[in-house]
Amino acid sequence: MQKKKIRLSDIAEQLNVSTVTVSKALTNKDGVGESLRKQIKDLAEMMGYKTKKTSGQDKSKITGNIGIIIPSRYFKNNNSYYWYLFNHLSTELLHNNFYSIMELIEDNDEKNCTLPRMIQDNKIDGLIILGQVQNDYVQTIHSHFDNFILLDFYTDNPALDSVTIDNFYCSYLITKTAIQNGHKNLCFVGNYKATTSIRDRYMGFLKALLEEGIKTGSSDVLMDRKDFSAEIEIKLPENIKLPSVYICNCDETAAQLIALLKSRGIKVPEDVSVTGFDNYVANPKDSVPLTTVSIKPEDIAVITSDLIIKKISGEPYIKGHHIVSGTIIERDSLRRI
Repeated sequence: MQKKKIRLSDIAEQLNVSTVTVSKALTNKDGVGESLRKQIKDLAEMMGYKTKKTSGQDKSKITGNIGIIIPSRYFKNNNSYYWYLFNHLSTELLHNNFYSIMELIEDNDEKNCTLPRMIQDNKIDGLIILGQVQNDYVQTIHSHFDNFILLDFYTDNPALDSVTIDNFYCSYLITKTAIQNGHKNLCFVGNYKATTSIRDRYMGFLKALLEEGIKTGSSDVLMDRKDFSAEIEIKLPENIKLPSVYICNCDETAAQLIALLKSRGIKVPEDVSVTGFDNYVANPKDSVPLTTVSIKPEDIAVITSDLIIKKISGEPYIKGHHIVSGTIIERDSLRRI
């Protein structure tokens, strides 16, 4: 029988210390007492631990830090969904004895493929790219740094690890929920050119309509932002014939749409229903309680943290695209016809 491969976590568990402490001890880094260092090395040798080589990173330079970069366009007034996710991520990483460092990426730096300062200055062991950036920028990071994962988007490169919400299926489910409540005239709200997440949510919307034999067309989409933009700006044409329900790509878009409809004397859900996605609104008191897709940020944080720590530690993990599921919550914004 093949022997079980010994991991850093196995050694850490035996001594009731963190994997970071074990890694520092085995690579002769500061931050570990000599007595504990010897104990860790002796146990590692006894257990048959084999030192792994990590491409593109010198293990002797371990910092105990994980970087989280966020495009600045997604980060406004400390109320963005990504600020919400960052807080959960940093908490989960701290529980695993890693510190998180956040860096905002300006549009020009992304366009010019300027590496994040934390990579240039060798301040991190691993990196989480939170929020969609251009493919060229991802490839620039990939050419200089191996231990990173994409969060809330993916690319066409299957070699890159990523974590997203189950956008396609959850959008399919919430559209089905609207149809099961009697709605046959539906409109998707979102620019599917902006991000892979919105695009997948639109495709889930289309699947539900096609299965129900509901015709689709260009009038079934209301744009909520410009291409590759995060700023929500909905323009509702005058004298538009309202659908029975708007299926919005996120709760913030839904909240702004409800406010716009209200300014025109259109009531939700009496005159038209609205659904959201994410279960997150910065100012919920200003909006009708939304029927939405609930995604637990704790689930995203646990899966993402586990992946990046295993990459850093050289432990086995499932490579590729990882999906976090969600559930439908029905509230006042969806009327039954």
